[in-house]
Amino acid sequence: MNYFREDPNLSFILDQYLDDDFAEWAKRELDEYGELCATEIDERAAHTDREGQPKLIKYDKMGNDISYVWVNDGYKKTIQQTYDRGIVGYVHKSIPELGRKGDYIYSYAQGYLLSHTEPGFYCPVTLTMATAYLIDHYASDELKKKYLPHVLSTGDEELYEGATFLTERQGGSDVGANETTAIKDGEVYRLTGEKYFASNAGMCGVAMVLARREGDGDGSKGLSLFLVPWKDGEQTAEGISIRRLKDKLGVRAVPSAEVEFKGVKAYLVGEPERGIYYMMEALNLSRVCNAVASIGIMQRAYLEAKQYAYDRVTFGNPLKDFPMVRDTLVSLKAKQEVEMSSVFKLISLFDNIANEPEKASKRGIAFERLLIAILKKETAEQAIHFCHESIEMHGGNGYIEDFVMPRLLRDAQVLTVWEGTANILGLEVLKLMKKFQVHNLFIEEMKTSLDTLPANLQVQRSLVYEKVEQLDQEISQITSYSEEEQTFYAKHLAEKMAAIFESVVALEDAVKGGARKTAVAEVFLQKTWKKNELDANRKSLVYYDLIVEGKESKVGVN
Repeated sequence: MNYFREDPNLSFILDQYLDDDFAEWAKRELDEYGELCATEIDERAAHTDREGQPKLIKYDKMGNDISYVWVNDGYKKTIQQTYDRGIVGYVHKSIPELGRKGDYIYSYAQGYLLSHTEPGFYCPVTLTMATAYLIDHYASDELKKKYLPHVLSTGDEELYEGATFLTERQGGSDVGANETTAIKDGEVYRLTGEKYFASNAGMCGVAMVLARREGDGDGSKGLSLFLVPWKDGEQTAEGISIRRLKDKLGVRAVPSAEVEFKGVKAYLVGEPERGIYYMMEALNLSRVCNAVASIGIMQRAYLEAKQYAYDRVTFGNPLKDFPMVRDTLVSLKAKQEVEMSSVFKLISLFDNIANEPEKASKRGIAFERLLIAILKKETAEQAIHFCHESIEMHGGNGYIEDFVMPRLLRDAQVLTVWEGTANILGLEVLKLMKKFQVHNLFIEEMKTSLDTLPANLQVQRSLVYEKVEQLDQEISQITSYSEEEQTFYAKHLAEKMAAIFESVVALEDAVKGGARKTAVAEVFLQKTWKKNELDANRKSLVYYDLIVEGKESKVGVN
């Protein structure tokens, strides 16, 4: 098994967004990593989940609080194999073989493969990506020189993983309620307070932390961003204490903790009182990671369902020969491919803005934030749905821990919660609509894309165009309501926008990808917009061989 070779759609995407030399190098790297993920990393992930979870060693033998987090040796090996391939480093520094810097397309392609097998570990990778982004964009030259080479390590420096600590007990998503304080002490600050959901605690080399300086205002706008070195040599830095590790439903590979700061040394990053804005940029990066983890889980769930359907014989025939099973496999594969292409189209936009923020317009940034919100929500919910469908394909075996699906479902469940629930993301959509009229830009962009489609896709284009017009009318109606009433429809708008955006991407792929991608688009549109109608042509059966097996179908259209 090799997860890169199992997914030709990933190569299709890389060819769209990378030049020839970069794409050729990336495919070689991802081919090797795809095999690692499908074999030894997967075996280690199962061990970590069942037997090798992180453990807090609170005190040493003399009773001193050392707040040390133990992880198993296999987990450490996965850390080395992943970071050394540049999942974080090559976003910001040169790739030796190419003599130039990489980008987020490659990083997220690697994260996609990792999420097939160990989405728990992709959380620390995400936090390290966010830490690298914040230091690179906003830290002083002195802090960059001291810490960035370690955060970007590809085996050439001691690795410092990152962490971003926002949440406190009394606030949760209401970050403005945070109480952690920052007191000036010469050239540094001293932080005092508690962070309640501190993921990668004990494993990170540096943590990016929101805190309020003396005299600064209340609410989120009074928060500043600080870099906290986690270690002093081999020891946990003075002023850091881990109260306990969270006993989580899933993603057990990542140690999530309750952390107490008791005068820990910290360095101010960027302009004071702009911490929340910096952290929101990092949050959007993390939301893209969340979407990437979701499509990775979706693909793994599909692969497991497909493999079981081909191996399992029941009532005298392989499961794959039954029409309902074929319909399920085609539906899953079409949805996963379209959603994956949609996420990578977003990543391309994110990459451009992250690399040249000074060239990005406010409308362009608002459009990017809209896509992040709607795709994070949709992909996270679909990851759970795919796991459900795969478990059903397995029957009773799908509920047994000998199979991967129970772990995959537990890991998927957190993705709807991390980096913003559906409610929070719905409110984000409304906020962008009110502040930037982003809905007008969205409708304009979708119509422009549809207008460029060739004549052979006009039937499909008309269907999606009709849905865009309906959305426009719904938005006009909803925006006439009171603010409280508008929040009732926030998630509906996010879902409708996601479906339209993905439909447009499906048709764009059909133009580039020939007969198979056209078949994927037709199935996707039928399942998305006509799922309650009888499908006279039974597209999911007609296109089964083409979509699932990659060969021309012998079944005629009825």
